[in-house]
Amino acid sequence: MIDVPLSVLDLAPVAAGTSAGAALRHTTELARRTEELGYHRFWVAEHHNMPAIASSAPAVLIAHLAAHTSTIRLGSGGVMLPNHAPLVVAEQFGTLEALHPGRIDLGIGRAPGTDQVTALALRRTMEGLSAEGFPRELADLMNYFSGERPGPIVATPGRGEQPAIWLLGSSGFSAQLAGALGLPFSFAHHFSAANTEPALALYRRSFRPSQWLDQPYAMVAVNAVCAETDERARWLAAPAALSFLKLRSGRPEPLVSPEEAAAYPYTPMEREFVAQRAEGQAQGSPETVRRQLDALLERTRADELMLTTLVYDVADRVRSYELVAERVAGGLRRAD
Repeated sequence: MIDVPLSVLDLAPVAAGTSAGAALRHTTELARRTEELGYHRFWVAEHHNMPAIASSAPAVLIAHLAAHTSTIRLGSGGVMLPNHAPLVVAEQFGTLEALHPGRIDLGIGRAPGTDQVTALALRRTMEGLSAEGFPRELADLMNYFSGERPGPIVATPGRGEQPAIWLLGSSGFSAQLAGALGLPFSFAHHFSAANTEPALALYRRSFRPSQWLDQPYAMVAVNAVCAETDERARWLAAPAALSFLKLRSGRPEPLVSPEEAAAYPYTPMEREFVAQRAEGQAQGSPETVRRQLDALLERTRADELMLTTLVYDVADRVRSYELVAERVAGGLRRAD
């Protein structure tokens, strides 16, 4: 039985033929249901210029979700810092923490979460868009919350209203930085599985105790589609695999139905790409998903797992989380 905390990463997927408004309403429905089930936290991710994803404004969406839930932790998985001035992020998340104290996570990412043209449109300058500038901007952001280096600017809300800060990563850069700063670290196993174990090892080697943590705390994000049978889970997972394939080939579009995904004329190379993406993830019946998550925990020694379930119909998305809670994680409803 899975006995580490389980959390949720949701992208507010936009299904073909529907709207962004419908996607956001479905995300709200999912947040309420996963809170009832006992999931630990619910994060939304910043993406831009992607027709299949409606979570482009995490702070706004988190405020809405917080108003419709009461206990589950809410956060960003993540806010992509190169896209924003650190002061803006401090004020936004300081406001969220002031309104919902003790419930807000600020997950910070180093990549822009989009293409370079869109990143430039967001930032309006090339300054800050390079990886080299990330540690400095992260330090500025954290100082707006702490005020340890007094300056002429005070973030209000912000100073004294610090959410829990996480670093996110899909390689070793943020893993090492999170360790050096003594911050919790979340790894994007769901799209960078080959780098998971090396990055977590680097994080643990680099870790220095801090005011936030005495020892490393690692969370692993994993694709998870759970259904009554393995065949049904594979059927439900096919649209997300096709969406990722099209995104990587420069043809992003809303999430198609399982029927449309099944009818897509994959080339042999495309089928291999889809098969590789499924490796190391969790997809199948509750029994299969339990084995897969157990294996992932054994390999990574993660302190927490964050499940992301990208399927076409919100009822199937909700049911996947219900099955994991009820038949993979022993009921899941547990105290924080």
